Amino acid sequence: MSLASATLIYEWRRYLAAVVALAFSGLLVLAQIGMFMGIGKAFTASIDRARADVMVLGPKAESLMNGGSGVPRRILPQVYMNPRVLDVADLDGGGLVWQNLPDGSQKKKREYVDITAIDTAPASVTLPTDFDEATRVALLEPYAVVVDQSALARLGVKLGDKATLGGKAVYVRHVITGYPNMMQGTVYVSRDTLRLLGQASEGEQIGPLMVRLSNPGDAVRVRDELNAKSNGKYRAWTRAELSEANQGAMLKEQIIGVMLGFSLFLGLLIGISITSQTLRAAILANIKEFASLRALGVSMGDLQLTVLELSFWVGITGLAATAVLTFGVYLLASAFGLPLVFPVPTVTFIAVFLVGIAMVSGMMALGVLRKSQPADLLR
Repeated sequence: MSLASATLIYEWRRYLAAVVALAFSGLLVLAQIGMFMGIGKAFTASIDRARADVMVLGPKAESLMNGGSGVPRRILPQVYMNPRVLDVADLDGGGLVWQNLPDGSQKKKREYVDITAIDTAPASVTLPTDFDEATRVALLEPYAVVVDQSALARLGVKLGDKATLGGKAVYVRHVITGYPNMMQGTVYVSRDTLRLLGQASEGEQIGPLMVRLSNPGDAVRVRDELNAKSNGKYRAWTRAELSEANQGAMLKEQIIGVMLGFSLFLGLLIGISITSQTLRAAILANIKEFASLRALGVSMGDLQLTVLELSFWVGITGLAATAVLTFGVYLLASAFGLPLVFPVPTVTFIAVFLVGIAMVSGMMALGVLRKSQPADLLR
């Protein structure tokens, strides 16, 4: 065991403030990233969990949130011509005003909701993989709607209640979980019910196409084949790369970028100021021990390396504390139906960020070692 790690273990109280500062600096940034990415995942949940292997979006689409809709209806049979394509369907939906019909114990609710259409045939390409048979059967009924558990309170309904959607009566026939309504209420209906509500796409432009292949392993090959024949009319994506693009689009939103940038700056400021002062105070408290090492012939360079190693281990400990706190926040949010999503590249960046703060703080505290003169032991 090195001197730095032994010092951290046996005098952990001296370094606790630095570890806590690093932990909360990381939590500050990760919690916001998780929340924003969770909002994006909630928005694209029915697509991420669909049986599609390839998605076809508009030609200038950068993600589902940026140019994701609007492809010519005539390309649908063109996609079918690929011999590896098994099924194709467009993602349809709309939006109408929802109004509950409260009894004496409920409050009147009225708000605009998004409507997502689901094909009810078994194993349909638009049927999410986590929709069980009970959910599929419930959608078969005309004017039946499926609502996520998190939306019941805001929509003022419970299972079995009657409400109106665009002035037409609908019935809450099933309640699901895992599709939280974090920004705007969303209800799921069958394609037939969407047509009865007057929201089905009838024009020349339709929503994104969801493509299922006979062999999911051919997704990249089919994507390239479709793009080669697109003539600029559409752009095909694998589901994995579209999901990654959606995550990137969330982080590129201006207001989100400003908030995350401010959080990073605040985390950097708090982390460096507290960690550097904590390390400085700890070194001063052990200044006689450092002077004794100097008297025994240990060079100043070796002592500086020891302090930097100590800073590194403080950073690793702070990183571990960040992981524990973030996991706790994740469990708490999940209990309330709020998803938190942490992209691996972002988590890696935050990990390097926290260890970097600790190392910079250690460098700022190196000047204290100059006071560790062997002659001080004679005073």
